[in-house]
Amino acid sequence: MTARLSNRGIFMLAVASAFVTANAYYIHPIIGRVAESFGVGNGLVGVVPALNQFALALGVLLLLPLGDRMSNRRLVAACLSIQVIALLFMAITNSFAVFVLGSTILGFFTITPYLLPAYASKRVEASSLGFVTAVLTAGVLAGVQVSRLASGVIAEFLGWRVVYWIAAALMALSAVALPLLMQSEKHAKEALPSYRSLLSSLYGLSLQHRRVVTSGVIQGLNFGMFIATWMGIGLHLTSDRMNLGTDIVGYLAAFSGIAVLFTPMAGRYADRYGPERARLFAACAQLVGIATYALTGSTWWYLLLPIAITAIVGPIIDVSGRMTGLSQPPDVRTRMMSLYITLMFLGGSVGSWGGTVAYDLGGWSGTVALICSMSLAVCLLSHQQYRSSLVER
Repeated sequence: MTARLSNRGIFMLAVASAFVTANAYYIHPIIGRVAESFGVGNGLVGVVPALNQFALALGVLLLLPLGDRMSNRRLVAACLSIQVIALLFMAITNSFAVFVLGSTILGFFTITPYLLPAYASKRVEASSLGFVTAVLTAGVLAGVQVSRLASGVIAEFLGWRVVYWIAAALMALSAVALPLLMQSEKHAKEALPSYRSLLSSLYGLSLQHRRVVTSGVIQGLNFGMFIATWMGIGLHLTSDRMNLGTDIVGYLAAFSGIAVLFTPMAGRYADRYGPERARLFAACAQLVGIATYALTGSTWWYLLLPIAITAIVGPIIDVSGRMTGLSQPPDVRTRMMSLYITLMFLGGSVGSWGGTVAYDLGGWSGTVALICSMSLAVCLLSHQQYRSSLVER
């Protein structure tokens, strides 16, 4: 019989999700310092987060289905152990190529935060599923926000390599503690689809559920815009023109942590007005906020207004998009979410590299032009989806 998860166990899973999620976002405040350390340009250093996000998308697509074929406990332990090694290479290497390779491997094996919700859903009462999902999602968001604050402050006073030494220690701790918290599982493999058939079914499902795919594209643009924004902020504030420390970037990232507080409200708003309508409203509000970045070229505290606006409405776009996948039949929801998350991180990959290239070519104005274009595309696609939902009714 499967044992139920306690509230303490759920909280520990959320903490582990935060630690693992954080690995992809330490680079944001320190990207300028990393470029200087390896002697590469702003455009080239963008391959670090870009390949990390691309590898993460590929890992979700190829590794996540293994959760239906093998013990989640063993899969998590293996992925975390490999991440420890990757982080150690990133901390000690003097080769930019090795640093990029370590970051890419790190991204590919970052599936734990997306595996744990499915694991937890089998070990809680149905009436508690919403609460558990919210707690684990809050853990992911906390990892995104806190990692950038910690990275910026630590790098400013101790150097950027210390960031990755600490990250490796946290992953080593997680690799030991998390498998002890999780239960062993035995799958009746003959009763389950094969791994190959699960992967091959994704194409057919993408054709049958175009709304989910479009939602994934919208969130990919939304997430890519978020990444591009913080790539630009990190490079702009630490540039010779602004001459600020990475700790200021970290403090701004901490301010954007208000997103954690508004995520539950985003879900209630989408429930009340419907996901398509809620997403369209949020996309339009976000475009207004993004446009105000154009006024922030020379004064860093002007960034507070657009950061606040996007932090509040950004989660509505994501939550609304996830609802289109989670509203599908139970037997395809995991694969629908795999498609959605894959498209999301592919967008993050584009935003990672696009953000650094745009800054390299046009400075802060280039970054603003890029993110405004992406925000406008989110608005147009959200409007198209809203009109389609009205026709379907």
